[in-house]
Amino acid sequence: MSLQKTPPTRVFVELVPWADRSRENNLVSGGETLPGLRHHLSSTQAQTATREVHVSGTSEVSAGPDRAQVVVRVSSTKEAAAEAKKSVCRRLDYITQSLQQQGVQAENITVTKDFRRVENAYHMEAEVCITFTEFGKMQNICNFLVEKLDSSVVISPPQFYHTPGSVENLRRQACLVAVENAWRKAQEVCNLVGQTLGKPLLIKEEETKEWEGQIDDHQSSRLSSSLTVQQKIKSATIHAASKVFITFEQLLESFFNIPTNNYSQIAMSPVNYHESHIK
Repeated sequence: MSLQKTPPTRVFVELVPWADRSRENNLVSGGETLPGLRHHLSSTQAQTATREVHVSGTSEVSAGPDRAQVVVRVSSTKEAAAEAKKSVCRRLDYITQSLQQQGVQAENITVTKDFRRVENAYHMEAEVCITFTEFGKMQNICNFLVEKLDSSVVISPPQFYHTPGSVENLRRQACLVAVENAWRKAQEVCNLVGQTLGKPLLIKEEETKEWEGQIDDHQSSRLSSSLTVQQKIKSATIHAASKVFITFEQLLESFFNIPTNNYSQIAMSPVNYHESHIK
């Protein structure tokens, strides 16, 4: 009587979400599930089964002023009205022509005139408001006017400022850089533990902050008249900071793609094993 050959051992592996581990006890020989015990994951269970990576990202960006304004004042007081007007207009024409020759556009030049009587004389005053986008050109023109005109012409210190569009761009840049930093952090974390980073599920900007200049306010007000051009630019520089919170989906890796030197991950993976009975 010949011995009946024992059938080979068969091992079945099934990948299931953690929320469906109840199926682990319902498997029978051949890896089939008992009738009536198969069920779908509820929405709560599906959310529980989703693996997520939560990270935060911060950034700080800055931008110097993109505009500067200089005011040139010309005045004259004469006994005759015509003489006062002539004196001011002559120097005013010289200033506007010099600005145009230096490449300043007409839309960046605003001229205002004021004529009034002072006791027994006539006083005329004119202001030329010049807007600059190139600060080097601004300094050259101001130095030129100081050299060519007499002491009756007063040139105000430059006032640096930001256009509304540049400030809004700075806020947007701060947020985008914070998001990029958070994404890089999540990517590096997943690479470190041998996982794959998925799509973002939630992006939330939690905090924003803006401040201007790095010179002490008390010191700035006390020394505003003695600050150099570079110090004024630094004082007018705007800084923006942003903090974001992002939730990323963590993609599940295949059981057979897990590195052989990382067996600890196998024990933690949502994998059920079933071995058929040996006859």
